[in-house]
Amino acid sequence: MYLDVVHLRAFYDLPLGRLLRSLIGAPIRKMWPDLSGQSLLGIGYAGPFMRPYLESAERAIAAMPAPQGAVPWPRERAGSCTLVEDAILPFPDLSFDRIMLVHALDHCSDPAAVLKEAWRVLAPGGRLIIVVPNRRGLWAQSELSPFGYGRPYSGRQLKDLMKSCQFNVLDDTEALFMPPSKARAILRAARTWEGIGRRILPAFGGVLVMEAEKLVFQSLPADGKRSRLRVFRPVFIPEGVATGLKPVRATRSSQFRLPR
Repeated sequence: MYLDVVHLRAFYDLPLGRLLRSLIGAPIRKMWPDLSGQSLLGIGYAGPFMRPYLESAERAIAAMPAPQGAVPWPRERAGSCTLVEDAILPFPDLSFDRIMLVHALDHCSDPAAVLKEAWRVLAPGGRLIIVVPNRRGLWAQSELSPFGYGRPYSGRQLKDLMKSCQFNVLDDTEALFMPPSKARAILRAARTWEGIGRRILPAFGGVLVMEAEKLVFQSLPADGKRSRLRVFRPVFIPEGVATGLKPVRATRSSQFRLPR
């Protein structure tokens, strides 16, 4: 079940929310350092993580699911936000080069349907990034952030889901190694926690960040074998060139007669 968009916006306006936006945004920017000339779609509540690409991307649209609600985004310019049904996006096929899903797969009722719809609107070879709570992490067990309210995933579960929806995983990492706390000492040492956790306990980050590429398969027979049906190609023979075949004279029995 989706959280209310008002609560999501309020969280990312808090000091803790701004810190999480920075810590989670770091691996995202490492995967996508530049989106110049690319079209970007955010599904769920991806606006805080799409902001670094506003100036470089050709266009950036935030698609906010109807059960969550929508708020104007971005605040400093003309709105690029739309209210959608997460499994029926109002965009033509092959509309976007990149897609970002944040607070989407962990809150929707049918993750596979959301991914298949993302596959439809993504251009061939296009890429997407997914951010979900890590089942092994502490943040999935805490209600201090929106990552404690959704459906957590393990790395294997998320990879299997991506594969079943025709995506090839290119990169995956963890983020948010600091304990879920508002204590000032913890917040001040957040980046130290990130460095230590990434080296010592890389599998126990609070969120999973995964990048995948859209796969387009060529249709094959059901049994995986080539068809035995041979297709003959017509051969052009220039006029006046001998074919090496002897003409056959029609006999009386083979002549075609019109009925009287």
